[in-house]
This record gives sequence, C-alpha cells and structure tokens, in this order.
Amino acid sequence: MPSKYEQVLFLNRKPDRIATLKEYRQSGGYQPLVSVLRDYTYQDVQQAILDANLLGRGGAAFPTGMKMMSVADDTSFPRYIICNADEMEPGTFKDRVLIHADPHLLIEGIIIAGYASLAEKGIIFIRPEYENAARILEREIEIARKEGFLGKNILDSEYSLEIVVHRSAGRYICGEVTAQLNALMGKRPNPMKPPPYPTEKGLWSRPTVLSNVETFACIPHIIRNGGQWFKDLAITESGAGTKLFGVSGKVNKPGCYELPIGIRLSEIIEEHAGGMLAGSEYKACLPGGASTGFLPRKYYDIEMDFDPLRKIGNRLGTGAIMVFDHMTCLVGATVNLMEFFARESCGWCTPCREGLPYILDLLRRIENGAGEENYITMLERMSKHLWNSYCAFAPGAMAPVESLLIYFEDEVRKHISLGKCPFE
Repeated sequence: MPSKYEQVLFLNRKPDRIATLKEYRQSGGYQPLVSVLRDYTYQDVQQAILDANLLGRGGAAFPTGMKMMSVADDTSFPRYIICNADEMEPGTFKDRVLIHADPHLLIEGIIIAGYASLAEKGIIFIRPEYENAARILEREIEIARKEGFLGKNILDSEYSLEIVVHRSAGRYICGEVTAQLNALMGKRPNPMKPPPYPTEKGLWSRPTVLSNVETFACIPHIIRNGGQWFKDLAITESGAGTKLFGVSGKVNKPGCYELPIGIRLSEIIEEHAGGMLAGSEYKACLPGGASTGFLPRKYYDIEMDFDPLRKIGNRLGTGAIMVFDHMTCLVGATVNLMEFFARESCGWCTPCREGLPYILDLLRRIENGAGEENYITMLERMSKHLWNSYCAFAPGAMAPVESLLIYFEDEVRKHISLGKCPFE
C-alpha cells in the first residue's frame, strides 16, 4: 500500500529491483549536481545544507553542513569524502535497502558533498556482508563515470572526483569514524581521540569529511528543493526531513519505511508496521538500534525526533526500531546485546575491554538463575564506569543495560527471587 507521506529517498524504490540511471534522471536525478557545478560555490552548498538542518543519520546526529564548514579554506590537498556504509549496528538495515533501491541518489549525494568539501577522492566503506550492495555500487559508479558524472572535469566543469568502494574487514568498531580511518589506512581499527578532528587531519593526515549513506542521500533533494522544504517535511518544529525507520521484532510487517521526522512511535508500529503480532502486547522497543535504551509503554506515543528522545535520556540513533512484546524476557534480550558488544570491543581501553565482559557475566548469572541482590548495585556502578571509556562504543553498549535497570528493575529482581527466568 502506498505511503500517505511524501517519499523522498524512496521516490524510485521498486519492489524487486534497483532503479536504473535512466529512471533516476527521469525523476530529476543529477540535475542538482548540474545546478551546483554551474551556479554554486562550495560555500553555497555548505550553507544550503546547514540551512536545511540536516543532522547525521548514522547515529551521532551532528549537523552535516557544520562538519563541511570545519574544513579550513587554506588546508592541504588532496581532501577525502568518505561514505560510511558499514552498518553493523544490530537491527539496522536501512542503508542496505537504500543502496538496493536507488544507488545513484547516494552517488550524486557524495559528489555534491565532495564538491562542498573540495574533495578529490571519494571512498564508500562497506561491510563485507553487503557484497551485493558493493557490486551494485561499483557497477553504477562506472555507469556514472561513463556519463560524465565522475572523473576528471565532471560535466566539463573544473571539479574532479573519483569514488571507489572499499570492503571492510568486518568489525563493528570500524563504523566509528576515527576507527574507520585507521582501517582504511591498513592499521588496527582503534579509535583516535580528537583533536585533531578528521576534517583537519583525517585519512592519510589529510582533511576528511565522513558521513552516513542516508545523510548523503538527502543532499541532492536539499539542493533541488531548498532548506525550508526539507525542514517542512518533518512533523515536529525541531526536526527536518524524513527518516528511514527499519522496524523489526514482534510486528506484522517488519521492513524499512520512509516517514517524516517527528512521527509518533505508535503510528509507526500500528499503521506502517501492521501492528503487533496476534496475541502480542507492546512492552518496549529499542528506538534506534542496539546502542539505544529501551522505551517502555509510557513512551509509546513519543515523537521520533532527535530532541524528544534526547529529553528523556534516549537517542534516535539509526532509527532501527526493535520491538519486544510482553512475553519477551528483556534480561535475556540484554544478554544477547551485551554478547555482541563484548565480542566487538577493540580492546583499546580498560573500561570497555574489562567492563563489558564483567557486566555480561553478571547479566548471564541473573538470566540463568544464579543472580544475587547486590548484582543490581554492581551493574549500576559498572555502567557508570564505562562512561570513562576512550570512545562512544562503551556508553552506547550501556544504553540497554541502564534502561533495563531504570524501567524494568522489577523484572531483574524477579529473576533473582525466583532463581530462574520467569519467561521460561
């Protein structure tokens, strides 16, 4: 059934195949690039993106225009533009869907962002499991090059850009910006604590702008229609644009939906995801992937926007909504998440390397019926320690644990008092 909301990123989405270059151009594709190369300075593009209030769609929500503006005018060359298509956050699959729907939207977005950063070299960093997506991108990049949209003197302008696809070695930490730069340079993918920031000294010590697939895909539409149009797509005053929500879990129609920023969680679940499964009742969800906190029933009608979620101590993250019903053990779900995070830590800093396995062990004991009352206090204390880690990996891993203790402490205590999981 067609969506009642305007489809922007999914304008050319087909049920069983990708959109061709011809179809993309028929929908206005590459016209924004023509306009940029003809009429815009690189500062004009930066300002247009800033005016649109485009926040990063990969989880950090940093203003994209401000990131581009942080590249100093007199800094060194070559400069790099990097697209993060690693997408290893559990529950998140929107970027894969977008690449399979309309790859030229992403390619054009990277080119325009590259122009705004005066970048000469572009890289799409993609996870190894996305081999089909990587091949699609390589094929369509070559098609774009043959049509004059990439390479030397694009469309007879003075701007030149090459884009290559780089397959990741396959670790979650590679999605962290500075760890990704190390991975690209063939180093161990440990995070690097700024300053200097990547836009000052990034890949090969050159200025580097790195953003997410969905973020880049918004840029051609902003150039074509203007910043105010983009902001008007949102339902909330604080929001701007649409968002790709990947819904999974106990719903009738799991999938990826393009909806306005600020849409209520209840509408996403009940109307677009087809409601809860028969016999299921909403208990909680993770609103933005595995590194966000549980949203209990009292937040079922919350506006899915950065600010409303921030105000209650949560995050929109990647917009991956993982739905749990009343028969789901959230202690067990948290154990599952912590197994992932403990395995994927790069091991660089003590809080993350030692703290995650410690917390995982406590949660496993509780889930398996060997928990003790003082474990709750230990979990609360250890969760605070992990905020002293070197990068945002450990604090993100703590989001499900902290929210479990805030909203579902009774469930944790029931495990301990019964000496077993009450959902067995």
